[in-house]
Amino acid sequence: MISIREQDYGLDVALYGEFTLADFKLFEEALMKRSGEHGKPDILLDLSELKDFTIDMALEEVKFMRAHEENFGRIALVVEDVWIKLATHIAGMLSDAKSHHFETVEEAQVWLKLGDSV
Repeated sequence: MISIREQDYGLDVALYGEFTLADFKLFEEALMKRSGEHGKPDILLDLSELKDFTIDMALEEVKFMRAHEENFGRIALVVEDVWIKLATHIAGMLSDAKSHHFETVEEAQVWLKLGDSV
C-alpha cells in the first residue's frame, strides 16, 4: 500500500506492507504531476513499514529511474531494514539521483526543507 502527500519541497511517500506495480504506477503519476508543477521535486520515501515488494515493481522502478532521473531532486529515504537499505543503496548507484538515508521521517523532512547544510 502507498500513501502520497504533496509538500512544499515535493512529495512525501510512505509504503506499507507490500509495494506492488499498481502502487508504483500511482507514485509515477504523482511524481510526473508534481515535477510539472514544481520543477524538480524532492522526495521523502518512508520505507520503515515496507515488508516486501514485487519483482514486476522492481523492474518498473529501474526503467522509470533511468528514464526520469532528471525529473526530480533529492531523495530522503527512511529505512530500518538492512536489506532494504542495501537495495536502495544499490539502486542509487544505478542513477545520478542524490539520496540520503535517515532513521526518522522528521530527520528526513529537515534535510529536505533546509538542504544539504543539515
